[in-house]
Amino acid sequence: MTLSHAPVALVTGSALRLGRQMILRLHQQGYRVIIHANRSLPAATQLAEQLNQQIAHSAAVVHADLTDDQAVAALAEAALACFKRLDLLINNASSFYPTPLHNASLTAWDDLFGSNVKAPYFLSKALAPMLAEYQGCIINMVDIHAEKPLADHSIYCMAKAALLMMTKALARELAPAIRVNGIAPGAILWPTQTLADTDKAAVLAQIPMQRLGDPDDIANAMLYLAQAPYVTGQIVAIDGGRSLGGANKA
Repeated sequence: MTLSHAPVALVTGSALRLGRQMILRLHQQGYRVIIHANRSLPAATQLAEQLNQQIAHSAAVVHADLTDDQAVAALAEAALACFKRLDLLINNASSFYPTPLHNASLTAWDDLFGSNVKAPYFLSKALAPMLAEYQGCIINMVDIHAEKPLADHSIYCMAKAALLMMTKALARELAPAIRVNGIAPGAILWPTQTLADTDKAAVLAQIPMQRLGDPDDIANAMLYLAQAPYVTGQIVAIDGGRSLGGANKA
């Protein structure tokens, strides 16, 4: 397959962490990749340069604040302009932080729902015609806490629950041209906020596999869903069995 015919993937929030690992895996598998970033633009640019050194003109960068409605629309246009093709959209970007009810704010609501639900929905809408043209798919990064709430994170959990339902609803609405699935990660990487050793131990105690997952676990699931032509409307938990237990306060 020549580069001009290679499939194209857009991964939001893909300069760092799990998004970066998905970009690397897709690129290894022959995809041309579009790296989206907001505050991590320097890391996104560096990643694209690294990939383009391996295969020229195989990676591009787009910048957008996903809580800005106009920026989301511009992001869709910029992504389509990169390679004039799109086979895979991964809605990975996500805000995550606690919002105890006593100090929850409209600002936090708009940020958490904007990044986790509103932007994925309207980005999917904007990119659906091109995805349909290539019989493509959408993968949404959900969360095991979409079904089992995390203490003091009510707004985040509600947003991820909405993303879960969006995944199932769009799987019906966009079939058969576009498949839509979700991945619900458990404890893969520790949050960027510092956790005490006791908190980490409490998390690990609730995981039957007794360890953190690896970013490759998410990348493997993503690649399976991208290449599974008869799978749609499914949420795959990659959590070491953690969702088998109860809610967690860590």
